[in-house]
Amino acid sequence: MSTDADNHGTNNQGLAGRVALVTGGARRIGAVVAEALHEAGAAVAVHYRGSAAEAEALVAQLNARRAGSALALQADLLDTPALPRLVARVTEAFGALDVLVNNASSFYPTPMGSITEQHWDELVGSNLKAPLFLSQAAAPWLRRRGGLIVNLVDVHARRPMARHPVYCAAKAGLEMLTYSLALELGPEVRVNGIAPGAILWPEAGVVETEKTATLAGIPLRRTGTPQDIAACVLYLAGPGAYVNGQVIAVDGGRHLGF
Repeated sequence: MSTDADNHGTNNQGLAGRVALVTGGARRIGAVVAEALHEAGAAVAVHYRGSAAEAEALVAQLNARRAGSALALQADLLDTPALPRLVARVTEAFGALDVLVNNASSFYPTPMGSITEQHWDELVGSNLKAPLFLSQAAAPWLRRRGGLIVNLVDVHARRPMARHPVYCAAKAGLEMLTYSLALELGPEVRVNGIAPGAILWPEAGVVETEKTATLAGIPLRRTGTPQDIAACVLYLAGPGAYVNGQVIAVDGGRHLGF
C-alpha cells in the first residue's frame, strides 16, 4: 500500500481511494474481510464461484452504504486463462487495483489410498495455482500504486493434518509462494500471508470430540473469529506498511504444538 501517512492512521477510512479484490469473498472469512476493507474506505470487488446470491446480497449492502463502491464478479479460479480477465474486470470498474486477497480455497480430506488426480487438481489448483496466476495478472496494476497481496495460508501449512496430505502440501506451497513473491515483486509490491488456525469449523461439520481435542491444543483454549483475520488484513494494508514476506499466524498459538 501507499506509504502516505494518511493511509496509516487508525480511522475507519484509512483505505479511502484504494481498490481491493477478495477471492471467495461472498461467504465466511472472505465476506468479513471484504466488509472490513470496505468499512476502511476501499472499493471492493467480491469474487465468487457459485455463491451468487450471497455475493450479490453482500455487494448490495456495501453499495447501500457507499454507492458504486462494490462489485460482485463470478469466475472459476481453476480456469487459469480467465484470471487476467478477472483482474481486468476489476480495473475496468474501478480504474485501479491496490490489494489482492487470495482467500478462496477448497478443503476436504484425501486419505492415502483414495487420492485421485482430480483431488490434486482441485486442491492444488485453488490453494496454490490460482493465487500464483492471479497474482501474476494483478502485479502490473499493483506495482503502479505500491500494492499489497495477502495470501490466506493455514496453520496446517507447517503442521500436517491427518487424512489431508494434498491440502496441507498445497498450503505449504502457498506459504513458500508468499515468500518468493515478496522477493520477486519488491520494492513496489508487498506480499504477506495470514495463517488462520481454528476460526470457523468446516462446513461439513466436526464431531464434538474433535472440537474438544482441537481446543485443547490451542493455548488460548478457544476459536478465533473471521474478524480476527480481517483485522490482520487491515493491519497489513495500513499500519503494517513495512511488513513484507511474512506469514502471520492468527491461531491463538496453535502453531506452538498440538
